[in-house]
Amino acid sequence: MKAIGIIPARWASTRLPGKVLVPIAGKAMLQRVWERAVCARELSEVIIACDEPRVLEAAQAFGARAVMTRVDHPSGSDRVAEAAAATDAGIIVNIQCDEPLIQPGLIDALILDLKADAGCVLATPIKRISGLEEFHNPNVVKVVVDRNKCALYFSRSPIPFKRDGVMDTARYFKHLGIYAYRREFLFDFCRWPKSFLEQEEALEQLRVLEAGFKIKTVETSMDAIGVDTPEDVLKVETYMKVNGIQ
Repeated sequence: MKAIGIIPARWASTRLPGKVLVPIAGKAMLQRVWERAVCARELSEVIIACDEPRVLEAAQAFGARAVMTRVDHPSGSDRVAEAAAATDAGIIVNIQCDEPLIQPGLIDALILDLKADAGCVLATPIKRISGLEEFHNPNVVKVVVDRNKCALYFSRSPIPFKRDGVMDTARYFKHLGIYAYRREFLFDFCRWPKSFLEQEEALEQLRVLEAGFKIKTVETSMDAIGVDTPEDVLKVETYMKVNGIQ
C-alpha cells in the first residue's frame, strides 16, 4: 500500500508569525522537516501543503514538491486532506511543520503499524513522560492507553490522576503530534463537525474517540522539540550543536 507524507505549512502563527520559514542553524525550519521526512523508507513521496506564495517558492527552491491549498482550513488535518485528494496513496502521514528534529524511523513505525493491522485506521506516537514539569505542562498533551496500546483519552491536564499523590511519571505518556491515516478515514474525519471534547481541550484527536473509533499508539523513545517561540528555536539549535547535527 502506497504511503505518502504531507507537511501542512500554514503561514500564520500567533506566537511566531511565518515560523515555517524561520531559520534554524542556517536553514528554514520547513526545509529541515522536509529533509528528515524524505529519509523515511516507507514514504513514496513527501508533499508540502502551503497557503502562502512565499512558502511555495521557498519549498520549490530547496527541491520539495509543494502545492497551494486554501487559506481558510480550520486545522492541519484539513489542509492535509485537500492535498491528499489529488493523490492515490492509501496511507497519509500528517507531518508537523514545526518539528525540525522529526525522526524518519518514527514515521516508518507508524506506517508499518497501519500496514500490519487492517483494522487500524489511525496511528500516532507516544513517549514516556520525563518528569513532573512535562506532566503538569498544559502544552504537553498527555494520553492514557489500554493494554493494547489504543488511546483511551488525551488531555492537556495531568492524567491519570494519582489519588495517593505518589507518582511514577515514567509510567505516564505524552502524545507526539504526528498522525498516520488510512485514506478514506482521513476524508471522513475532516467532514465530521468538531466534537464537544475536542473543543473543550482544543485537541482534534478527541473527535476520533468521541466518534467511537480507536487510535492505535506506537511507543517511541524518540523525542520531539516543537517550535512555537523564538526560545524554542534556540533550544533546537542548542540540541543540534550538542548532538553534532548539521
